[in-house]
Amino acid sequence: MARAWIALAGVLSTPFAFSADPAAQDRLSITANGSTLSGDHGGGGGSVGVLHNFNADSLLGAEVEYESIANSHWTFGSLSGATTHGTSGRRISFFGELHEGAGDIGDHAFHYSIIAGGVSGTFGSRFSVQLEDRQIDVDTTHGNLPKLTASYFLTPALESSIAYAHSVGGNLGTKLLSVRIDRFAAPLNWFAGGATGKASPEVVNLKTGVAQPGQTLKEVYIGASKSLAGAKLTLVADFLDLGGIKRTTLTANYIVELGGRGRAR
Repeated sequence: MARAWIALAGVLSTPFAFSADPAAQDRLSITANGSTLSGDHGGGGGSVGVLHNFNADSLLGAEVEYESIANSHWTFGSLSGATTHGTSGRRISFFGELHEGAGDIGDHAFHYSIIAGGVSGTFGSRFSVQLEDRQIDVDTTHGNLPKLTASYFLTPALESSIAYAHSVGGNLGTKLLSVRIDRFAAPLNWFAGGATGKASPEVVNLKTGVAQPGQTLKEVYIGASKSLAGAKLTLVADFLDLGGIKRTTLTANYIVELGGRGRAR
């Protein structure tokens, strides 16, 4: 089961979003989390990273992260970047991520590698579409996971989105439908979402020929963020149920400007 949770760390999208801010060229990002897991297990982790804005449309980030769950732990470094082009109402963005590291699952060590890339476009002031693909190679789990997301501003302060991910090749066996809603207001921005679907492949007993269906994932999360003087604080509560094994995670993310210029967004 620990293998499944490690692989899911690369499948599920983080609720944090980092945007380019021309008023702050460099920012420090600090994240900490703690989890409980069925069977009196648990875990936790954290990350430290730096975000650099070349200008209002280009962003580059580097990060080091450590995570643990039950008897497993892993450490990896990350590089990410994004650039946006176009005019107001019709903009296109390209982004990429690289996560490389290693860990131990109790009885053996494993390699951790996730490479992702994608493109998103806005059409008018309310509608946007994003297409991405993740190549996942974590321990014995590998494959590609394309994902399509559509977002729409119901009002200037309320955004809704829906996404579908379907694995291709390998042994991910993943088909996930997810939704999210964001509310932008003072003094707090709120967001909530969830996902459901198949999150592991079907397993066939070679002796009996009986097929065991893949495990079903159910996820619900809620969070809030608040802009401070030159900083931004985000708190998220996340609940996951994978085939009856339940995990609850609390995460805090703090982004502060280096040099104290402007305000974090």
